[in-house]
Amino acid sequence: MKNVQPIRRLDQIEGMKKALLKYCSYRDYMMFTIGINIGLRIGDLLQLRVKDVLDGTHIVIVGQKTEKIKRFLINPQLRKEVKKYVRKTKLKSDDYLFPSRKGAGPITRVQAYRVLNKAAEMADVPDVGTHTLRKTFGYLHYQRFKDLALLQQILNHSNQKDTMIYIGLTQDLMDETLMDFYY
Repeated sequence: MKNVQPIRRLDQIEGMKKALLKYCSYRDYMMFTIGINIGLRIGDLLQLRVKDVLDGTHIVIVGQKTEKIKRFLINPQLRKEVKKYVRKTKLKSDDYLFPSRKGAGPITRVQAYRVLNKAAEMADVPDVGTHTLRKTFGYLHYQRFKDLALLQQILNHSNQKDTMIYIGLTQDLMDETLMDFYY
């Protein structure tokens, strides 16, 4: 199994966005953008419908994995980008936000993995998978707010140690301490 990491550098995030638009599709770009800005699990992200995102200030879901009700705020900047996407792609309120080109459902996790990996290869970003979106959200949220307890709640983890490992913080700290450790 591949060791999937968060995308830690903003230039790599921009590279992914550009690659998704150039080599994949607007739909795939929006999946990535929403994923790194909200922190939903990929299974929950792919099940979103237009009305889930645009009707109200929050996305309210029953998590597929946890079966708990979770609320995720859609900030004004992201809402504006989603509205533009919906308008350009002519999606209706009941449509899946990330519709499959084959059939009536959303894209699959396998398809999401493929497009993310294709973009990662084009953008030269290592260790990307479907969990990268949520891990990137967590990593960037922690870097900005430095509140591990809050992030643990947002990600619905049972303890802070799991959150640190999930966002790659444990590895970063170990690497940092070993960089100049030589006697």
